[in-house]
Amino acid sequence: MLNVAIKAARAAGAIINRAALDVEAVRISQKQVNDFVTEVDHASEKIIIETLLTAYPDHGILAEESGREFGSPIADHIWIIDPLDGTTNFIHGFPVYCVSIALQVRGKIEQAVIYDPTRNDLFTATKGRGAFMNDRRLRVSKRIRLQECIISTGFPFRKGDNFNQYLRMMGDVMQRTAGLRRPGSAALDLAYVAAGFTDGFFETGLSPWDVAAGSLLVTEAGGLIGNFTGEADFLEQKECLAGAPRIYGQLVSILGKYSKFASAGDKANVRTAVDALSREHTADAHNPDAEADAAPASTDDSTSDAEIERKDAPF
Repeated sequence: MLNVAIKAARAAGAIINRAALDVEAVRISQKQVNDFVTEVDHASEKIIIETLLTAYPDHGILAEESGREFGSPIADHIWIIDPLDGTTNFIHGFPVYCVSIALQVRGKIEQAVIYDPTRNDLFTATKGRGAFMNDRRLRVSKRIRLQECIISTGFPFRKGDNFNQYLRMMGDVMQRTAGLRRPGSAALDLAYVAAGFTDGFFETGLSPWDVAAGSLLVTEAGGLIGNFTGEADFLEQKECLAGAPRIYGQLVSILGKYSKFASAGDKANVRTAVDALSREHTADAHNPDAEADAAPASTDDSTSDAEIERKDAPF
C-alpha cells in the first residue's frame, strides 16, 4: 500500500513540476478569501485517486477538493489526500509545497507519504516501522531547551480567524524560542518536525488532509502530536501541536490556554488579554501619531552599541 501511495504522489508531483515551469499560465479560482485552488490541484488529485482506486477499488477516499465523492463510502480503509498543500505558495512561485497522502484504517493512520516535488524529497512512514526521508531513517530533534528551538506555525488568513488571539499566541512563543517560521505548508511543516529540521509546530484551522500523513511521520520519528492541551485525538479538532517530546510538553504549557478545550478560567484570561490587545490596536489606528510622539527625539551618542543591544534584548 505504501508503494502505491508513493507511485501516486510521484505522479502528482510530475504534474505539479510541469505546471511550475509556467505558473503564470495556470488557471486559478478562489474558494474563499485567501484560499485558492488551481487546475493543478484538480489534476494532481485526479491522478492520485485513479492510482489508488485502480489498486484498491474497495477503499474509501477523503480528498481536499472532491471530498468523499469517489471510492467506497463504507470502507474501513480511507485514503486522506491533499493533492497540493501550499497552493498559495505554488501560484506565487514560492517553492514550498507538497503532496500529502495518508491511509486511515478503522480510524488509525497506518501509512503516510509526503512528497516535495521541488526538492524531490520523499517522506514516508508505516505504523510501527519508522519514518524515512529518501530512505534515511528520521528522528525528531534532540533539543530540550525551548529557547534553542525553531518552531513553525501558520498565520491566520481566513475570514473569521481571531487575528488578535493569534498575535498573543505568537508573542508567547516567540519570546521563549530561537525563532518562529511560517513556511506555508502544514504537511511539510510536520515532515520537517519529524526530520528534526524544526523542533515543533502549531496551527489552528487545519483539516484532516493537512495533518493526517504528517502526524504519522512525527510519531514514527519519536515525536508527539495532539491538540493544544496535549490530547492525542486531534485530527478533526482544527488545532494541531507537534514536537519532540520535551519540547511538546513545554509548548502545551504555553499554548494550552488558547485551546478550545481549555478550562473556563483560562479561556476568560485569554479573552481579557485579547480584548486588551484589540483595544490597543484600535487606539493606534485612531492615533497614527502616537508612536512618533512616544519615540525619543534623539539617541544619546554616549550610549554604547552594547548598552543599546542590552536594552532591546527580550530577556
